[in-house]
This record gives sequence, C-alpha cells and structure tokens, in this order.
Amino acid sequence: MGSRRAAAERRRTRPAVIGSVAAVVVAGAGFGAYAMYDAGGGKTDRTTSAAAGEKVKSGPLTAAEVTSTAQRFLTAWQNGDVAGAAAATDDAEAAKALLTGYGKDARIKDVTLTPGTPAGEKVPFSVKATVAHEETSKPLTYDSALTVVRRAGDGEPRVDWHAAVVHPELKDGDKLVTGEAGDPPVKALDRDGAELTAAKYPSLGTVLDGLREKYGEKAGGTPGIELRVVRGKASKAAKASDKTLLELSEGTPGTVKTTLDPALQAAAEQQVAGKARASVVLLRASTGEILAVANGGHGFNTAFQGSLAPGSTMKVVTASMLIEKNLASTDEKHPCPKYFSYGGWKFQNDDEFEIEDGTFKASFARSCNTAFISQAPKLENDDLTKQAKEVFGLSMNNWSVGVPTFDGSVPVQSAAPMAASLIGQGGVRMNPLNMASVAATVKAGTFHQPYLVPPSVDGRALATASRTMSASTLAQLRELMSYTAAAGTAAEAMAGVGGDAGAKTGSAEVDNQEKPNGWFTAYKGDLAAAGVVQQGGHGSESAGPIVAALLEKAG
Repeated sequence: MGSRRAAAERRRTRPAVIGSVAAVVVAGAGFGAYAMYDAGGGKTDRTTSAAAGEKVKSGPLTAAEVTSTAQRFLTAWQNGDVAGAAAATDDAEAAKALLTGYGKDARIKDVTLTPGTPAGEKVPFSVKATVAHEETSKPLTYDSALTVVRRAGDGEPRVDWHAAVVHPELKDGDKLVTGEAGDPPVKALDRDGAELTAAKYPSLGTVLDGLREKYGEKAGGTPGIELRVVRGKASKAAKASDKTLLELSEGTPGTVKTTLDPALQAAAEQQVAGKARASVVLLRASTGEILAVANGGHGFNTAFQGSLAPGSTMKVVTASMLIEKNLASTDEKHPCPKYFSYGGWKFQNDDEFEIEDGTFKASFARSCNTAFISQAPKLENDDLTKQAKEVFGLSMNNWSVGVPTFDGSVPVQSAAPMAASLIGQGGVRMNPLNMASVAATVKAGTFHQPYLVPPSVDGRALATASRTMSASTLAQLRELMSYTAAAGTAAEAMAGVGGDAGAKTGSAEVDNQEKPNGWFTAYKGDLAAAGVVQQGGHGSESAGPIVAALLEKAG
C-alpha cells in the first residue's frame, strides 16, 4: 500500500515537458524509470538484480533513453527532489551537494526548467527562477545543457555530471552563493578618468573581475547583495576570479584608475573582433604601462593568463643569449642547414629551407630554426632559463600587474627539449603580455614590469630583472629586429608602420592541432606589442596584421 501511494504521489508531480508529442509519450517512460528509485536515491530490486547477473546495457543510447533520463533529472530538480535528481546522474554525491547548495546557498527558488530539442545525447534546457535574499528578490534566467551517458558498471543511462549542468559559468568544484558580495564593486577608470565597462569594451570582462577581486576592499566601496560563482580549488589554481551572475542590490563602488588608453583599447577590440582566438597587448616600453589588451571570444584572458608555446618569437631571447656568449653576431657567418639533430630529435626549418653561407642576421630575419638548434651542444641546460629571468624578467612568478597574470615559464630542460626551447617550443610557455614585454625590453634597453594599475595606487613593488644586456648585445638585437621588420618575415605586416621599428614572427606547433599558433611581437618608438592567433598559421599572416595595425594606430 505504501509503495502504491508513493507512486501515485510521484505521478502528481509537475514534469518538465520535452518538446514534441512523441517526447511526451517518452516522458511517461521517464516517470516509470523514476518510480524505480526510492526517495534516498537507492537502487530498487531491478537495479540490484542487474548487478547480480543481468546483461549490462551497452551500445549507443536510444532517443528514448536520452529523453527519459533528461526528463527524470529535470523533473526531480524542478520539484525540489534533490536526491531524485542526483540519482539520475552518474555522480550522485557531487550532484546532491551542488543541487542542495542551489537552493540553500544560492537561495534560488521557484525553478522552472524547460527542455529544448535533444541533439544526439545532449539536451539543452532553459532555467527560469527567482533569487531571494531577505526582503530582496530578482528573476533569474539562463540556458544550460546536459548530456546523457551510459553509467560505468551497469550501462544504465544517466546524466553525465558536471557543475556546468547547473549553470554554464560553473567549473567542477565551484559553487553558487547569494549574499553580501565577497568584494565591493569597483569603478575602473581609463588613464583619462572615464569609466571602463564590459559593455563598451567586451574584452575587459575578465580584467574588471580581476580588478574587483584585488582592489574591491581597498578602493573604498561597500558590497551589495548578489548571486555569484565562488571558485573552487581547481579554478583558483587556474587563476579564475569569482564572477557575479546577478546583482540583487547595488553596492557602492570604489574607483580604481588604470593605464588603459581609451582610443587604443577601442582599436585593440576592433582588431580582435570576429577572431575567436586572437589576443593582443600594447604597452609603453619605457615604463611598462599597459595601454590596451583585447581577446577575441572574451571567455578567457589569454592575453594576460595564457600559457602557450611562443614559437620563434622566443628567438629574441635566445639571440640575446647567443650574442652574449659569442656564439653569434649579426654580420658573421652562421650555419642554417636544412636539418640538425640533437638529443635524438631531428629538427628542420619551415619547408626545409637552408641558407648557404648566410649571416646570423639573415637566419634571424628568415626565422631559421637550425641556426639556433645548432648551438645547443655549446650550451648549459639552464642558460636560456637564466637569460629569460635575469635580463627579461620572465619565469619568476612575481609580476604585480594589478590583475592575475601568468608571467611566462622557461624551465630548465636537457637534451632535445632544451634544444626545442631555443625556438620557443619544448616546455617554454608565454602569452602576449610576456612577449610584448620582451619587445619592450629590447626597445627600452632594460626590463620594466608591465602594469595595468599604477603602483602608486597601493604602494606595491614591481618586479625587476637582475641585469641588463651590454650595449653591444642590445645594439645587435635591435638591428636583428629592425632588419626582420624591414626585409624579413615581418616585412609585409610592418610595411605601413614605418619609423623606428623592429619585429619578430613566430609559429608554434601544437599536438592534435591542424594549424600552428601564429605569433608576432614588435616595437615602434616607445611602444611595444605582441599578439597570438591560435590555430592561425604563420604569425606574419595572422597575428602580424593585428599587432602592426595597433602600432600604426598608436602613432
């Protein structure tokens, strides 16, 4: 009697209906499947007997399995049956914790879930709900999606559990919280005192989040009430900031002035618009002030936090080291064979070219890989690491820009990986901020740590390099970059820039990627810039025009 009553009560719940008439029929099957689980999410006799010897389900999921599993999960979630919803996933413990917090910590109620049309094993759905905190409430709407998979062990269809099912902004380990904002809001200002907003400059969304996280409590504001994503350990390790999803009541913002130039920021945004994986940074070489930063796609601040192999743009750092060690000189003969083997790897040039009886300047300008790899036998394993740290301020993890950044990595390596690092592959990792700083160091003659918020705002100390290049090394390095901009691989992109300019192109191979990432770093006058277009191919054709246009705009 008790089980018949429980089944009847379940039939009276309000299901989330999946789109078509056929789907409604399937939803009935979904309720049947749902009724086979008790309120605590435990397995029924049918599931137990399957574990005891019934054939494990396998093969592709049927449309009915996808629809009914999605129906079961969404209906239970919508009706506040956390245990039932969690039991419909392949990780009931994690699902129960996050779904419990959805109501308890995030204070989200009156949830309505509307499924869309399934696409294979994926079912999109929309969410309408209310977020309430004390006397304040606001409507919440967003779209999400779930994927149905076969559970390991018995092959039963279940929702593939990830935090993003609950909200697309969540990463596994994150949670939703409604309450007093963790940090008071900030009003970020450009160098002229005008407000910077993500609506006007879409690329600055992650930058503004970072400014709030660092300066919210220091800038004099008071927190409001909001629904926000609170990052977990994994997200924090990736330097992701907490994110506001809905503001229930406004706080009082403090103000933070930045070094961004409004005209150049607008130009940078325009250059990456429509290019999903393009990023660029422009800074003042003599001070390190960041004048513009932009990312196509806006989902991640690759310009500041990316960790990508920089390819041949790293040859700027390597060239300075070879010149200092008397292993290369601009106008002296330097080998550029088709191939060079080291540490068991065979290295080659793009299109297997070679330069017979050429100079180091010719090899640099044409970006000859073997001209650099051939010097590996004469180097210590830590030579490049020392050069990057001591002269260019890289790979020390101590930059204090004003927002989270990745400061480059040049690890000590041996054998073939060490040789590969000389041409920006192996374990070397950079982003446009790092490579713009490299060009700025060449132009200025000494490293100036880039910064977005002036150190005078909070009295913080900026990173420094322990030494500078000799006058001879610096002069040769500038000559190499100038010649590359005028007559080398960067010439086409830099044709309209003019003036006192230098550049270096790069492309970096990435496993399982059809095209390499295209890189470009350059300077003109007192300005330096760098950009990357992921899967863009040659840097001269992809990132080059973006960087050159920004330098030309800056004048």
